[in-house]
Amino acid sequence: MTDELEERIDRAVDASPRVNFLPEKVRHRADEDRPLPIPRNQTNSQPTTVRDMLYLLEVPAGAKVLDVGAGSGWTTAILAELTGPEGSVLGLEIEQELVEFGSANLATVERPWASIQQAVKGKLGHANAGPYDRILVSAGTRKLPQELVAQLAPGGIMVIPVSGQLWRIEKDAAGKSSISRVGQYLFVPLR
Repeated sequence: MTDELEERIDRAVDASPRVNFLPEKVRHRADEDRPLPIPRNQTNSQPTTVRDMLYLLEVPAGAKVLDVGAGSGWTTAILAELTGPEGSVLGLEIEQELVEFGSANLATVERPWASIQQAVKGKLGHANAGPYDRILVSAGTRKLPQELVAQLAPGGIMVIPVSGQLWRIEKDAAGKSSISRVGQYLFVPLR
């Protein structure tokens, strides 16, 4: 991790205060470094976990990003700050209540190059809008979903929790994937 990447992430997180992406009843806990409850028995991820995922993802300006499990919209907003207006971020969420909650939260930061949409049950990602330079998955799975790997552009990176570990999948220019595994993490399940 470079100092420049760390500074970019710090600026993006600072420009997207977590407190603005939490339900009113838990906003007083926004500074806690732990997951916090949001509607539909889901959570707003622990800040250090979000930072770890962003470091692994290495989002460049201008990237086309898919945010699977957008929840409260917090990571979608941070990703949009990292891509800048020359990029785009599509957040997907399976729960309609969270699509509305996350979209309302995202609107407060005025990054029109980012949006949150309803995910299609039984399908992962949004293949028709891909391929993506970066894919962030904020829900755990037992095995790597090839459906998402297929939506990753050559030269792209995906970060996803698999069996309690963060996996970083990199696709080379020829489309061949390599995997590195980092640390133990706990996430809500990918559905």
